[in-house]
Amino acid sequence: MKTMTCKQLAGACDEEFQAATFEQMGELSRRHAMEMAEKGDKGHIEKMEEMKALMNTPGAVEEWFGKIQAEFDALAEDK
Repeated sequence: MKTMTCKQLAGACDEEFQAATFEQMGELSRRHAMEMAEKGDKGHIEKMEEMKALMNTPGAVEEWFGKIQAEFDALAEDK
């Protein structure tokens, strides 16, 4: 298992997520962002808007995804 924060995953808070794979980490982060947005959390809504804007730039999402996955891969396993 590895631990990352919402902020490390381009989010708005220090909520921690633990997952065995990068895909699982991404799903936890996505669910958290959706929950926070449904609650009206402005910080998370702003970060989601930034991600939507990123999707309009060719190659930007892939570049971001690669950077975040490299950070995940470099993390030591939780003890």
